[in-house]
Amino acid sequence: MQEALSRAEEVGLDLVEVSASTDTPVCKIMDYGKYRYKQNKKLHDAKKSQTVIQVKEIKLKPKTEEHDVQVKMNHIRKFLKNHDKVKVSMMFRGREIAFTDIGRKLMETIKNELLNDGVVDQEPRLEGRNMVMIFSPKKQ
Repeated sequence: MQEALSRAEEVGLDLVEVSASTDTPVCKIMDYGKYRYKQNKKLHDAKKSQTVIQVKEIKLKPKTEEHDVQVKMNHIRKFLKNHDKVKVSMMFRGREIAFTDIGRKLMETIKNELLNDGVVDQEPRLEGRNMVMIFSPKKQ
């Protein structure tokens, strides 16, 4: 160990322990500052190339008119083209919860019209007073 330290000092570099798990520690003579800089650069480049997928939410009610539904579907298409996931929420207020079949039909029409633009991750399902369906963009 002392010999390795003296060699590293002669060259003007650092002695870095690579693996401590074995019986004899494995060490390397290198410039530790330069090594850390390269590791940070690799981390930074990896973070840069990551794609962050956002989840956009569209809210509907069972009594939403046809034109409004079409406008919301255009928004969903735009979100899917921007490679974002879309959560379609149908909110049932008051006594509307008794008519979940109307909401389910509306969700099915939305699903059928958007099959060319995206993939259904989660089928429409009731969560409390909300019916939720999730779309994700198609893979290129």
